[in-house]
Amino acid sequence: MDVPRIVIDTSVIVAGLRSRLGASNRLLEFVAEERLVPLVTTALFLEYEEVLKRPEQRLATGMDEKAIAGFMAAFASAAEPVEVHFLWRPQLADPDDEIVLEAAVNGRSEAIVTHNVRDFEPVSKAFGIEAVTPATFLKRIKI
Repeated sequence: MDVPRIVIDTSVIVAGLRSRLGASNRLLEFVAEERLVPLVTTALFLEYEEVLKRPEQRLATGMDEKAIAGFMAAFASAAEPVEVHFLWRPQLADPDDEIVLEAAVNGRSEAIVTHNVRDFEPVSKAFGIEAVTPATFLKRIKI
């Protein structure tokens, strides 16, 4: 069985680290168990790190800089790097979402897993990449 290759939006990473309950955390567990392969570009990876290092996020997750570095190293070892060969900007209302879309399109992702599905609806059909919530994605893959 092929391991699903997905792009995980920053909102899902944050939610998964803020709470051990719920689909976002389960998705991160699947990454750690190598049951999912997250696709990342350098820009997307740096966004994850920057957001997690914000004081309000560190307080909410209970993670210090060392714990964040450990998480990022583990995530990087599980991730498949994606080179961005094509840019289509602007496609989305939120400029920060463009790097998620670029990773998904250039990496030929099966899905964009996000809590902001509506933000990606305008491009889902155009690029053939569905945006789904973590709960919806986990129900579909049945692994």
